[in-house]
Amino acid sequence: MTTPLPQVRPAHEMQADDHTPVVIVGAGACGLTAALALHRLGVECVVLERDAFPAGSTALSSGFIPAPLTRAQAAQGIHDSVDLFASDIQSKAHGDAASHLVQAYASQIGPALDALEAHHGVPWQVLDNFLYPGHSAHRMHAVPEKTGAGLMSRLQAAADAAGVMLLTQAQVTELWADEKQRVHGVGFVRPGGVVERLRCDVVLLACNGFGGAPAMVKNLLPEMAEATYAGHAGNDGSALHWGEQLGARSADLGAYQGHGSWAMPQGALISWALMMEGGVQINARGQRFHDETQGYSEAAVHVLAQPGGVAWNVFDDTLLAFAQGFPDFVAAQGAGAVQHAADTAALARIIGCPVDALQATLDAVQPGSEPLTGRTFKRALQAPFHAVKVTGALFHTQGGLDVDAQTRVLLQDGTPLPNLLAAGGAARGVSGGAVWGYLSGNGLLSAIAGGHIAAHTAAHCVQTLRPRAAP
Repeated sequence: MTTPLPQVRPAHEMQADDHTPVVIVGAGACGLTAALALHRLGVECVVLERDAFPAGSTALSSGFIPAPLTRAQAAQGIHDSVDLFASDIQSKAHGDAASHLVQAYASQIGPALDALEAHHGVPWQVLDNFLYPGHSAHRMHAVPEKTGAGLMSRLQAAADAAGVMLLTQAQVTELWADEKQRVHGVGFVRPGGVVERLRCDVVLLACNGFGGAPAMVKNLLPEMAEATYAGHAGNDGSALHWGEQLGARSADLGAYQGHGSWAMPQGALISWALMMEGGVQINARGQRFHDETQGYSEAAVHVLAQPGGVAWNVFDDTLLAFAQGFPDFVAAQGAGAVQHAADTAALARIIGCPVDALQATLDAVQPGSEPLTGRTFKRALQAPFHAVKVTGALFHTQGGLDVDAQTRVLLQDGTPLPNLLAAGGAARGVSGGAVWGYLSGNGLLSAIAGGHIAAHTAAHCVQTLRPRAAP
C-alpha cells in the first residue's frame, strides 16, 4: 500500500474523540528527549513513530554529542564554556549559522544531557583521546556503547521506564489546521492501512529532513544527487511539505552532513578519528587530494570528485589499534572492510595505483606542515599499512523549517505559528547554508538540545491553554 502524501487538512472537518496535550512526530533522539523532558514537566504526550521500533538517523550515527559544562566534563577535569562552543560552531560555518539557534543550542545541550543522566540514568562519558575537527575542547559525549544504536537503546529504555506513550508503526500523514494555522490534531497510518486521528494542543515535528527524497536532493543538493544515501528512509521531507502548506518558511536548505568515509561495499561508517590522528585519504592515482582534518562532511564532496568517486583510507598499526577502540570500526573490520599491505608495493596493488606516485605521497607524510594541502602531521606512517575503500555519502540534511530560539515554526513574515514546533532534522540546523559548515556532532546537538527546548515551549503552550481554576 502506498502511504498518502503529507497533507494539511481543514480542522473543522476532523473527526476524532481522543485527545492528548502534545503530539511528537518521530521517536529519534529529538522526539524521545522531548518526551522525557515533558514527563519531568508533568505534561502528557504521545510519540508517533513510523517504524516498528525507534531508530531514525540517530541509530545510524556514531552517537557522539558535543556539549559544554556537563557533569561528565567536570568529572574528567575538562575546561569548556558555552561561548567557546558557540564560537566553534560559527567558525566552522564561517559565521553563517543562525545565531539565535547557535546560542540556544550551545547553552541548553549541557542541561539536556545532565537531565537525561540525573533523571533517566543515561550515562555519559567524554571522548578525551582525540579532538574532532573544529572543536577547541574535548566535549564529545557518548554512552558506554559508543554507537548511535546504543544511544537509541538507552533513550528508549528511559522512555519505557518513564511510561512515555509511544506508538510505533504509526506514520503521520495529516496535520489538521484552522484558517489561523493552529494545528488541532494529526492523522496517522497504522498497520493494514488503517488511519487514526488524534486531537492535541501542540505538535512537535521531530521527524525528518529530506535526504531520503531523491527529487528534493536533486533539486536542493545537486552535488549529492548521485551520492550514496546512508541515512534513514524516513527522511522523506514531510516536515517541509507540511510547512509549505501552512505558509511556513524554510532556511539553510543547501546544508547537509555528508561523510567522506563510507566503506565499500560493506556500507559502514569508518570513524573520522582515524584521519584526525594521522590517517590519509588516497585516490586511484596514488595521491592525497585534500586536508583530511578540515571535516568529514565536506570530505564527501572531495571524495566524490576523485576517479570513480572513491578513495582509500590509509593508516598503520598504531592507528589500527586506536580505531579498534570504536565498536563501529570493529564491526566494519569484521565485515572485511580493512585490507592489509606489508609494504608500499602491496598497498599500491590494493589501491590499483602507480607505486612511484604512492611512495611520493607517503614520503610527504612527515612531522610538520606539508605544502600540498597545508595539513600538519605529527608523525610519518610506518609499514605495514592498512586500507579501507570508501566513497562519499549523504547522511542527513541540515536545512529545514525556520524556527525561533524556542523552536516555534515561523511564517514567511517571521511570526511564529500558534502551536507548531520543529526540532532535529525537521528544522534548520546550525551549519549555515552549505556542506562545509557542518561541525562534528551538529546533527545530534540540534536533535537533543532542540528536543529539550521544544518540550519546555510545548509545556508553556499547554499551560496557557488550560482553563484557570475558579477562585
